[in-house]
Amino acid sequence: MEGLLYLGDGSVYKGKGFGYAATNVGELVFNTSMTGYQGILTDPSYKGQIINMTYPLIGNYGVSEVDDQSEKIHAFGFVTRDITFRPSNRCSVMSISEWLSRQRIPGVYNVDTRSITKKIRTEGTIKCVISNEGISKERAQELIDTVPLRADYMTGAGTREMKRFEGAGPRIAALDFGIKRNILTGLTDRGCDVFLFPYGASAEDILAVRPDGLFLSNGPGDPEACVLGIETTRALFGRLPIFGICMGHQVIALAAGGRTYKLKFGHRGANHGVIDYDTDKSAITSQNHSFAVDPESVEGKGMIITHVNLNDGTVEGMKHESLPIFSVQYHPEGSPGPNDSEYLFDRFVKMAEDEKEGRTHAEA
Repeated sequence: MEGLLYLGDGSVYKGKGFGYAATNVGELVFNTSMTGYQGILTDPSYKGQIINMTYPLIGNYGVSEVDDQSEKIHAFGFVTRDITFRPSNRCSVMSISEWLSRQRIPGVYNVDTRSITKKIRTEGTIKCVISNEGISKERAQELIDTVPLRADYMTGAGTREMKRFEGAGPRIAALDFGIKRNILTGLTDRGCDVFLFPYGASAEDILAVRPDGLFLSNGPGDPEACVLGIETTRALFGRLPIFGICMGHQVIALAAGGRTYKLKFGHRGANHGVIDYDTDKSAITSQNHSFAVDPESVEGKGMIITHVNLNDGTVEGMKHESLPIFSVQYHPEGSPGPNDSEYLFDRFVKMAEDEKEGRTHAEA
């Protein structure tokens, strides 16, 4: 198949197509991870985006039955310098091209991914048409001109109804903006009794299950468009321990009265250095986000900056000065990536256990 990338500035990259024969319009971003493409593509936070991988060879270990982070691929397209059509891995059940074809996602390879990455770093993330159907440049320009990029994907990225994952530990209400399976595993492996609520759940809905803590998940799009999640979180300040990751981190900032802003090209990869001021230790983290918290906007709003990105100084974590609320911008569940930061789950579970114990004593 012929592969085509047509960018919003008129740039054209011609290569070869793989996966499903289709044409999509999305936001072109790059990811610096060397491995983990299966988790990346099934991460709901990538909904609406076309992913350009900086690592040149993708697909050599195939696709397994256990590495999905959700029920399907959420990205709108996939770009790589080269791919492997015949993977070598005992866990592989199909090639990446077969997988994308089954999931109806177009892919393009044999293009200059380094040039694409440099363009995004210079000009910022950019609107893009990806096609392996042989469309003309005129048709691609028409799609660029007429198909809008959406800012709010929360309603289509997460669960549509409340689900329970039973455990003997503290009861956690998780608000789903597009949660990754490894985040749920991070809670259930610690024995938590998890109630997963869909986007739009109210504070009353959540309190009705008598939770010991509230978890706010990752998710795609502009955090300021997460209006219902912000309202619910604000209503639960001071009523429950709260932990937020990625979109959840941004929602906490907005609920506190802060602001967020869009980064030029975002953070996407498994090798971002972060310093934790509380422990005076640094960690290598896995990240996937377009937006960041404005540190000045949360000053005087009760939030204290606890983590900072060592590359560009952006906010990577916060805590409340008096309430049991904290958050991080990166992914401590770390898949793909290291597990330096899994202690954050332990910290949250301890907060929820303390809340449960305190309520038990009060009711006695």
